[in-house]
Amino acid sequence: PLVIRVSWLGKEGRRVESIAITMRTPGNDFDLVSGFLRSEGVLASASDVLELSYCQGPEEQEYNVVEAKLAPDVRFDLELLRRNVFTNSSCGVCGKASLEAVEAAGCQLLPAGLTVAVELITELPDRLLERQAVFERTGGLHAAGLFDASGKRHVVMEDVGRHNAVDKVVGHELLARRLPASNKILVVSGRASFELVQKAVIAGIPMLVAVGAPSSLAVDLARRFKHTLVGFTRKGGFNVYTEPQRVE
Repeated sequence: PLVIRVSWLGKEGRRVESIAITMRTPGNDFDLVSGFLRSEGVLASASDVLELSYCQGPEEQEYNVVEAKLAPDVRFDLELLRRNVFTNSSCGVCGKASLEAVEAAGCQLLPAGLTVAVELITELPDRLLERQAVFERTGGLHAAGLFDASGKRHVVMEDVGRHNAVDKVVGHELLARRLPASNKILVVSGRASFELVQKAVIAGIPMLVAVGAPSSLAVDLARRFKHTLVGFTRKGGFNVYTEPQRVE
């Protein structure tokens, strides 16, 4: 397990609180934490975080607690964040409340500039698989990758959790100051849940290509923000659920 802690400047000085625990595959932990905090609306850019570090005291599990030290001007609602994290990790997510929460986070409609060839979309799962080294050995991990319209692979991350793999990709791009990723395609090895579409929308990624099926709530969210959602992707074809004008 990875404990995510946040240090920020409150009314009575700097505070430190644990805000989440996630079961993850070790590796790229700082990317994971950064992506998680971006997806939860705590971070807007790389300049919002001053330092990322492992906590290594006598009572800590070495390399299993990461602290994000936020810039002095970063403000967030701790209790609201904790409620959102609990809701997103449970099975009883309310559709209307979830959509309204994404709208309240200030997400914008995604721009229309990206177009992707049909032939490339059918190839993307295999291009993702080429960089799934741990999956190749174990068959036990999910993956997420970021590609451009030419098919160039920019980053691929693996994790036991699909949402963690996406957070690692988003965090990697955040720390590299490449968000919003308005000219990129997010490819995931499993199905497309509401949470994965939410993370893509918040990161400004206009298209998500999934090997599996999307949920109905994921389709609703994609439609609301003019995000192109593609599912059941394989060499023989795929389904486009929203914004088909980005597929050519």
